[in-house]
Amino acid sequence: MNMRSLSSSSSSSPATVTKLALSIHSSFPTLNLNPIFFYKFKSNKHNKPPFFSIRNCTTSNSISAKPSSQLRKNRSSNSDSDPKLTALRRLFSKPDVSIDAYIIPSQDAHQSEFIAQSYARRKYISAFTGSNGTAVVTNDKAALWTDGRYFLQAEKQLNSNWILMRAGNPGVPTTSEWLNEVLAPGARVGIDPFLFTSDAAEELKHVISKKNHELVYLYNSNLVDEIWKEARPEPPNKPVRVHGLKYAGLDVASKLSSLRSELVQAGSSAIIVTALDEIAWLLNLRGSDIPHSPVVYAYLIVEIDGAKLFIDNSKVTEEVDDHLKKANIEIRPYNSIVSEIENLAARGSSLWLDTSSVNAAIVNAYKAACDRYYQNYESKHKTRSKGFDGSIANSDVPIAVHKSSPVSLAKAIKNETELKGMQECHLRDAAALAQFWDWLEKEITNDRILTEVEVSDKLLEFRSKQAGFLDTSFDTISGSGPNGAIIHYKPEPGSCSTVDANKLFLLDSGAQYVDGTTDITRTVHFGKPTTREKECFTRVLQGHIALDQAVFPEDTPGFVLDAFARSFLWKVGLDYRHGTGHGVGAALNVHEGPQGISYRYGNLTPLVNGMIVSNEPGYYEDHAFGIRIENLLYVRNVETPNRFGGIQYLGFEKLTYVPIQVCQWLSIALVRYIFC
Repeated sequence: MNMRSLSSSSSSSPATVTKLALSIHSSFPTLNLNPIFFYKFKSNKHNKPPFFSIRNCTTSNSISAKPSSQLRKNRSSNSDSDPKLTALRRLFSKPDVSIDAYIIPSQDAHQSEFIAQSYARRKYISAFTGSNGTAVVTNDKAALWTDGRYFLQAEKQLNSNWILMRAGNPGVPTTSEWLNEVLAPGARVGIDPFLFTSDAAEELKHVISKKNHELVYLYNSNLVDEIWKEARPEPPNKPVRVHGLKYAGLDVASKLSSLRSELVQAGSSAIIVTALDEIAWLLNLRGSDIPHSPVVYAYLIVEIDGAKLFIDNSKVTEEVDDHLKKANIEIRPYNSIVSEIENLAARGSSLWLDTSSVNAAIVNAYKAACDRYYQNYESKHKTRSKGFDGSIANSDVPIAVHKSSPVSLAKAIKNETELKGMQECHLRDAAALAQFWDWLEKEITNDRILTEVEVSDKLLEFRSKQAGFLDTSFDTISGSGPNGAIIHYKPEPGSCSTVDANKLFLLDSGAQYVDGTTDITRTVHFGKPTTREKECFTRVLQGHIALDQAVFPEDTPGFVLDAFARSFLWKVGLDYRHGTGHGVGAALNVHEGPQGISYRYGNLTPLVNGMIVSNEPGYYEDHAFGIRIENLLYVRNVETPNRFGGIQYLGFEKLTYVPIQVCQWLSIALVRYIFC
């Protein structure tokens, strides 16, 4: 293949061997190597803010927030007034609203990262399409916060009416801090309580109260929906399907039994589950309400003696209905969730609430219903107390049990059947990628002009021919040259670039199969990369290998391992503005928690045998190029010669099976040094 090596040296010494990034041949076909990179070579051819400053490739100075006036000059400008912002601000003065600012988050009522188009309110009001961002509109200002993955994208998409806030950069205030700066004391800040977790709403309320601002819950309507009107897409209504036991590995009754045991131990008589992937996993159901994510919009309440699924009944097929009845699960209307929460309190049920994921509307509804319960029965129930072990002393008294969802962790630890499905779908995915790269090499060699969208569509064509293919697992990131520096770039027909043989090409893609989920990134060059590109690629590859080979003690949280992947970049003052790894679901969301590998040290979830994470360090030079190398790994127990303190040690096993070939002159010992 006519793709030049991105390594900066051909020396075979141990000190420089990891710089042999790409020049690989099939001389050792018996080696069972998992890939860092795939080419078909021809031997005769060429969550909290970061705690450190991020430095870019071209300067040693820390990145700082640009003044909003400068950002507006660099952005496309429409008219001085934005009709959507004007319409939204008109609603502020309505008698039943009466607010001075309105906050529009990215999420739906379930705090989903990817959402149905009918709930993409922040995208509608701002035109910014990234998956993460918060818009804040006052009577005379509009600002949008997003993280480092989307800085360049937001610059392009926001018009001159918007101020871009680069979250996490020095000098950039949070949304609540900014509101305290720009609003006169005593202002009213409105939110849709269904779109904020209870914890997020309480934190916002606390911070803005320092300037005597009031947080106003607008229960009756969402203001963006009011101006969106008939143009708003219809909510999704595609049918739900059963995720068979041959893929799930554990039946619903067993999962519910384990959950109910935890309810009893926590002194709770019910739990509400609102995260869509948790509901899908727990009930062995899959849907297609959200692009790329096989989930369905629903709520779930599990009690000691039963369960209720709140869902649009039109989505429930006869097979799904029978499946739910066997597990003693009742079906209720989706919009009746709040009334059922109130009924739980009225019946004296103690409810397990994960306030970090359950929305404020539900949490407040239960709290208000509990208050009514105590007022109505004060003579019978004068106190609310817990036993010494944390159990409820009087089981007839409703009380909220605030704990993290036990479903999240149970879902993250894959069983043997789920791991087998992930391995098998990765093999089929690798076959599609092998076909794709072979096709792309031939096209580029023949000087065919291809757009980023055409390349992405061709990859989809190859994947769609594989058994069990359902969908992509996210919008394919197909970025040539400077577009590769936009971390979550999405090429669009009519505005995307062509794939330039003389520039780096970054391809981050994945698929949803009936038995698993894939996510893989490769960065290639079809011509002769620059010395700078070689050095940056080499350091990213070194970090990728370091994390891949890591061995660590049990109870190690992911943030401890993040430095393994960054250290080679840090040595020359470079870094990247995203986490190193995220959890991945088994035939579920491509991004899942609670595990992760990131510099955000607030996540203390330890990596556990059976979890799946990505390994994707990168480097991005704004307006020039982007580099990322990604494989999926699963956490496994490792046998070590010693066990300090008798503890278990863990390591990683690759799931990604993209074929690689090795050079004739590269010794097996050196290959093992790099890849094993």
